[in-house]
Formats: sequence, C-alpha cells, structure tokens
Amino acid sequence: MDYKIREIRKNEYPILSDFLYEAIFIPEGMDKPPKSIIEQPELQVYVEDFGKEDDWCLVAEIKGKIVGAVWVRIMDDYGHIDDETPSFAISLYAEYRNMGIGTALMRNMLELL
Repeated sequence: MDYKIREIRKNEYPILSDFLYEAIFIPEGMDKPPKSIIEQPELQVYVEDFGKEDDWCLVAEIKGKIVGAVWVRIMDDYGHIDDETPSFAISLYAEYRNMGIGTALMRNMLELL
C-alpha cells in the first residue's frame, strides 16, 4: 500500500473528530455507539481546541485521502502521567488497519517527539 505520512494542516483539524470516533474500542458483538458519544467532555479533551503549542499530529494519506492519524497533546485524560508528558492517540479507518500504516504513524510521531 502506497501512503504518505505528513503533518496535519490547520484546515484538516476537524477530521480528528472522525478519528476519535474510530478509536473507540467496540467489543466483538456490540453495536457501535452513536457518533454523538464523542461530544462527551471526557472524549472532547482529545480534540477540543486542537492546535495549541504542545499539540502535534501526523496523518497518513493515500491518493489524497487522509486514512489515519496519530496525535499527541498534554491533557488530563485516562492515561495522564504529568503535565510534561503528552498523551498519545492513534486511529485509522477500519479498511486501512493491519497494513503497517499505524505502526509507521507511531514511529514517525516518536521520531518527531
């Protein structure tokens, strides 16, 4: 699969809401929750006002379409360590998983950090 990893552009920030929804773990046999679930404050912390000084995001693009994203920010989320350590989020559309794209996104983000 031919893909490109690059920094997200400011006008593309809204797509992080789509990837936030895609990142929700859904146990086998369970229905997907409504997309409105991402409006919950404990989930909005991942994307709300994205673009601050400590926010970084890389996207994977195939033929001009963003198919995955990895982003980091300092936030008080489930895995909060301290105010110096960013939390890490990664997500791909289902049809692009298990192809090595997520691994490449993670490696590129770790190199960036």
